[in-house]
Amino acid sequence: MNNNLPKHIVYSPTVVDFITVAAEMCLFLENVEKFSKAEFIDKLTKLLPMLYLKASLITAPDTVFDEPSEKFVSEADYNFIFQQSEQLLGSDNAYLEVFHSDMERSDTPVLAYISENLADIYQEIKDFACNYQTLDTDIMNDSLACCITAFCEHWGQKLINALRALHYLRYSDSFTEILNNNV
Repeated sequence: MNNNLPKHIVYSPTVVDFITVAAEMCLFLENVEKFSKAEFIDKLTKLLPMLYLKASLITAPDTVFDEPSEKFVSEADYNFIFQQSEQLLGSDNAYLEVFHSDMERSDTPVLAYISENLADIYQEIKDFACNYQTLDTDIMNDSLACCITAFCEHWGQKLINALRALHYLRYSDSFTEILNNNV
């Protein structure tokens, strides 16, 4: 660790670890088409827990600005991540969600999609990563605050939901079939 970095939370080892994993996750999702279905599932079952852990170790700092952090992820970017993941996962994309707010009012299970969760996570961490690249400490700070608050409010749960479905796929008997088909 560089001891010449300013003494600010955005340069702390915990935040640097988080941005490193977030950047790796973004790069992975942006290159989904380069992976087989088995590689995709296997890599996500490793990356998602690291991302969750790194985010959970950070307490959101107080914001500096009144306005929210800049958003970089466009609807086209979001849809690209969603569609590429959906296409690769195929019929394994959907799963029954038990921790959905609609479950309280429903007699039937709620269907959720790994690809949608991944796109939602991507949007949050990519916006954070892009703001972090500005190297403006106040912008980095507020983007961190926004990202960690969003983690606590929604994308952390989406990550765990997707991971639960991916874990099932990765460690089921059907994973051997996925490997053999090299889909």
